[in-house]
Amino acid sequence: MQQLTRRARLAAAVLLLLVGCGTRLPAKDFAAPTGPPAGGGNTASDTGVTAGQIKVGIITSLTSPLGAEVLSGPRYGALAFFQALNAAGGLHGRTVQVVTCDDGGSGIGNQTCVHQLIDHDQVFALTAGSSLDYAGASYVSGKAVPDVGGQPIGTQYDRWPHLFEIYGNNAPRDGRSVGWDGTLYQTTEVYRFFKQRLNADRAAVVAYNQAESLSYAHQIEQGLAAEGYHVLTRTVDLALPAFQAVATALSADHTQLLFDAMDTRGNTALCQALDTAGVKLAAKVTNVQNWTQTVARDYQSAPGCRAVLWATSSSRNYADTQYPAVQAFRSAMQRYYPDRQPVMSAWELEGWAAAQWLTDAMASCGGALTRACVERFMDRDQPYDAHGLLIPTDFVRQPRPSGPTRACLDVARWQDSTPAGGPGWVTQVPDMDTNCFEVPQLPYQP
Repeated sequence: MQQLTRRARLAAAVLLLLVGCGTRLPAKDFAAPTGPPAGGGNTASDTGVTAGQIKVGIITSLTSPLGAEVLSGPRYGALAFFQALNAAGGLHGRTVQVVTCDDGGSGIGNQTCVHQLIDHDQVFALTAGSSLDYAGASYVSGKAVPDVGGQPIGTQYDRWPHLFEIYGNNAPRDGRSVGWDGTLYQTTEVYRFFKQRLNADRAAVVAYNQAESLSYAHQIEQGLAAEGYHVLTRTVDLALPAFQAVATALSADHTQLLFDAMDTRGNTALCQALDTAGVKLAAKVTNVQNWTQTVARDYQSAPGCRAVLWATSSSRNYADTQYPAVQAFRSAMQRYYPDRQPVMSAWELEGWAAAQWLTDAMASCGGALTRACVERFMDRDQPYDAHGLLIPTDFVRQPRPSGPTRACLDVARWQDSTPAGGPGWVTQVPDMDTNCFEVPQLPYQP
């Protein structure tokens, strides 16, 4: 059930932000069949499908109040995947045409994009969505359009059928309520990992005096307490945060781990205060949304805090090119979007994984591609890992969670000088698929 923990942390992290070279990728880099179909000709088998083409949509809050970079990663990762797929011959003799739409980060804009892609452009499916307000989700579901691999920023992926988030989901998703009758569950593998890895038992959580921030901070505090930590909580004013006082409190409490419910601006200012006060942490822990190559720039004024910055996720480190799927992703990004290397993010890799997931689902249908066939693939009881990019997950409906569950995670640490050369994220576990713990499932209301 760890999927819902990922969603909770991601949703809160995003909401808080409100206040050239390379080689052509060969067909072997794609497990889904490429080239012409094995037998017979293709047909116009469903909406958005012709004998030679499949039309797919991507909705992104590209020009949202958060800025162009915050939610754009999945879009670029998916676009690179489909460009590489088409260069390798397409899927069963069909190329993929991608239609993108920027919803501007508003609910009205999202509904406009949904109607544009479904009613006007008549796309076969959606993929790699990253919308600040997915207000059009009920319409997507009502039209039975598969939405594969979207980022679960809100609770729509916990409610509606036909929507398949990037981390999997075992809730009923019957359209009547979010999760299990309005309740979601978080797991505690992140806190267990640091307790065992760093021998830590004292943690702090810093939040703004703002509803979403306080709610997320309470979830972190609940998880830490379940793992036996001593927890110090501090709240700062959103407009005039007194981070010097927070640094003093953390020093006096001998804090080892620092978690937060703040945006990047708040994090960097807090880290500067910690460095100024000489506070030494074992780890400053962040999440997948902040797993980016911009850390060196964002934390340039706080080198001490930057040196203990850790991140957790349910996907592979984009720096680990010894894995073929990661190498394929990086090669395609270098070929099609070379200017994005300095702003590389985990979300771009997850966008690639989303496109891979949809492509594998479509490949399972052969030449007779239909939405119903894609959803049968998505709903199967075989966990999916996007060729090793994701911790295996599925969409099998499960009863209300009770008792412990097995939850896994990937972990990396920022280093100004990596073995590969230059700054970047260095993986801290042998394999995310085996870095697993038996942990409790804690209920909360979103």
